[in-house]
Amino acid sequence: MIEEKDVLPGLMQNAPLNIVDVLRFASVAHGDREIVSKNVDEPIWRYDYAGAWTRAAQAAHALVRLGVAPGDRVSSLAWNTHRHFELFFAV
Repeated sequence: MIEEKDVLPGLMQNAPLNIVDVLRFASVAHGDREIVSKNVDEPIWRYDYAGAWTRAAQAAHALVRLGVAPGDRVSSLAWNTHRHFELFFAV
């Protein structure tokens, strides 16, 4: 948690903006908004931002169980699908 003494005067926010916060916000403000992903050799994948948040959190926990720690580098070579989208936020 960031304390008042850690915030520079004049900043617009009192917490750092992390990439995962973008998906967190979308899951709260637009949780039922549909995401559509088409895989090359699979059917169309449909879900919403709340579901994407849940799946990204599950992937993040799986990465921790695999030994990935803060500061580690993670690489992905994948089509631009829902799986890559979730992994982006999980990392």
